[in-house]
Amino acid sequence: MIEVAGVSKRFDSGLLAVSEVDLTVAASEIVAVIGPSGCGKSTVLRLIAGLESPTNGSVRVAGHRVEGPDRSVGVVFQEPRLMPWLTVERNVSFGLDQPDAGVTAEAIDRVGLSAFARSLPKELSGGMAQRTAIARALVTKPPVLLLDEPFSALDAFTRIDLQEHLLEVWGWYRPTMFLVTHDIDEALVLADRVLVFSGQPGSIQAELTVDLPRPRDRTDRAFHAFQDLAMTELGRSRRITAG
Repeated sequence: MIEVAGVSKRFDSGLLAVSEVDLTVAASEIVAVIGPSGCGKSTVLRLIAGLESPTNGSVRVAGHRVEGPDRSVGVVFQEPRLMPWLTVERNVSFGLDQPDAGVTAEAIDRVGLSAFARSLPKELSGGMAQRTAIARALVTKPPVLLLDEPFSALDAFTRIDLQEHLLEVWGWYRPTMFLVTHDIDEALVLADRVLVFSGQPGSIQAELTVDLPRPRDRTDRAFHAFQDLAMTELGRSRRITAG
């Protein structure tokens, strides 16, 4: 569903953000990317979203070359980026070509906000605002959903709640998900595979296949074994990036 082949990105400032990145994500697979700040994680996500263009290489989604933002790709950022003058339902329906009350209501229901459909963003908690952003990204049922540290600004309890809720939403129609996160537990709870980035320039240092059944028990010995492995690779990535 996602194919990144030999992709490099150099910005106008001269910074080479990522170099020769190759990765694929299968249909309905969830892949998480972890790594130190400045290693190019979000740059790769923006390249897949069509918000940036690669200097070299190619990006394809569902077999089509990415040449700009595409309606087949939904994006959720760290901040909800809601329009403060619009209600929840109008924020969610904003992404539709033609307003559809039934489709909008279904998306809002999937994130558990039906009782707040007519509320304004200022009346929502941080977690509720981010649920609204997820509903807006999902309302068109895009085959690919990109998430750029979507829960990092939230408190620990809300973050865990939304991680579990995101898996429930994923079960709705099983989109392909590409998640950028600094939270190792979040990556291991959600993803089928975890990519560890290092840089600069950013590149894939390691790949972990998380072959644990869902829902995943954070207290389980096997889960802790993956934590240790991810921490080891992340520590190595930090040393490479700092060096």
